[in-house]
Amino acid sequence: MDNQKVYRTELNPLQFVRRSALVFPDKIAVVHGQRRYTYKQFEERVYRLANGLRAAGLQKHDRVAFLCPNIPALLDAHFGVPAAGGILVAINTRLSAPEIGYILQHSGSKYLFVDRELRGLVMDEYLEGVQVVVVEDTGEPGDGYEDFLAASSAEPTVSWLEDEEETISINYTSGTTGRPKGVMYTYRGAFLNALGEVIETGMNFNSVYLWTLPMFHCNGWCFTWAVTSVSGTHVCLRKVDPDLIWDLFEKEGVTHYNGAPTVQISLVNHPKAKPMDRQITVTVAGAPPSPTILGQLKALNFRPIHVYGLTETYGPFTICEWHPEWSELSSEDQAQKMARQGLSYLTYDNVRIVDGEMGDVPANADVMGEVVMRGNGVMKGYFEQPEATEEAFKGGWFHSGDIGVRHPDDYIELRDRKKDIIISGGENISTIEVEQTIAKHPAVLEVAVVAIPDEKWGERPKAFVTLKPGQSVTAQEIIAFCKQHLASFKAPASVEFGELPKTSTGKVQKFVLREKEWGNKNKRVN
Repeated sequence: MDNQKVYRTELNPLQFVRRSALVFPDKIAVVHGQRRYTYKQFEERVYRLANGLRAAGLQKHDRVAFLCPNIPALLDAHFGVPAAGGILVAINTRLSAPEIGYILQHSGSKYLFVDRELRGLVMDEYLEGVQVVVVEDTGEPGDGYEDFLAASSAEPTVSWLEDEEETISINYTSGTTGRPKGVMYTYRGAFLNALGEVIETGMNFNSVYLWTLPMFHCNGWCFTWAVTSVSGTHVCLRKVDPDLIWDLFEKEGVTHYNGAPTVQISLVNHPKAKPMDRQITVTVAGAPPSPTILGQLKALNFRPIHVYGLTETYGPFTICEWHPEWSELSSEDQAQKMARQGLSYLTYDNVRIVDGEMGDVPANADVMGEVVMRGNGVMKGYFEQPEATEEAFKGGWFHSGDIGVRHPDDYIELRDRKKDIIISGGENISTIEVEQTIAKHPAVLEVAVVAIPDEKWGERPKAFVTLKPGQSVTAQEIIAFCKQHLASFKAPASVEFGELPKTSTGKVQKFVLREKEWGNKNKRVN
């Protein structure tokens, strides 16, 4: 008797490339410079990678590491590694050699595909028992990766997947408070998150997605799978180059791209910036965008979508859904509405903001609590770190470490990370609120605010400001500007001008700024 469940198939993102290759075999799937791959060619590359890995000895759930920029090889890997039965470990290309070595060792990766420009970051001492393939990114014979594919069959592999809750990838956190943790994504989670991105960003067959967001970051917020699911076109990009990006907007007919506020700032302030003839959807996350940058994007005919999430939530978890009646508001009021983090994606359980006893805070836009999540958009856990997983899942919810409020319309708004809230003389100061105020100053390009020690108040805000080219303003003028728009105690005690330290995904590294200010002092409130 056949006991199979006829009404169930394990959710697997691999079916996205299979279906697109079946329905639209000749449609362009991947663009990289002068190279073009159809969906049929893309599928063949995926299976060549999968068969090559199995021929090289891969066993089920072996980890396969990729250290590459946003190139076709890394896109192949998001389908080819699962097709082989392995687990993808996409490594942050901006890490140091010891950090990369730690991830290779901690993940137990048995294979490493490394871009030619990044090979020097991989120390031989970490490669014992690891098979290495160098990716030249030429698409031609003689390229180690292309030769690896050419030597393998393009026939579909027989799936080893038994349960959709098996791990499809491990994504390592930035490790700003210690060693990075390996966040495990499941086949089910990747599938549902991909569909969530399609729904919330309005992608379809005609979508052309530009890879400004690193594919190694939360598997590109699952857009590696999402774009493929609707048979859209991936436009690869080795690095974020605003000049080239503006060219690609026109040349390739880009309809969607993603990025942190710092990426948007570099684009809207570029000499080539101009209102587009067609609307481009830009998904913004990584840090709360200021109302200023949201307004600038709309002026260029970009449709900004503000989302929020973490590595532990497959990337975006909430979205600030637009309300038609907001169109009647002033530009500034619209931007203030859009700067909130909103509500959960359609495919997830609703997000909560809770107090210390896990009770919901009132929806009054005033009482702060911690943002917690659960459901399809939450990681399986931390790889080989059960205690850290248990701590993160305390009370049956994932604890984000982010502090926010809930508005009367139920939309949430971040106030800070727990560690970023400034407690000055017993008053809570949101660094985000101060940052968004300073960002309104016409001379300011970027800003970050952190706590600095203060003998009287315990701690006070300090602003680090990058000015727009050709602009000048004094620290006192910035402070006075803040006092015009904020309570005086929230204004920064001092202002420092210069470049801001950032991660590879464009997040400002506030811990670097804090460490510079605090040194060996114990952070405390007098």
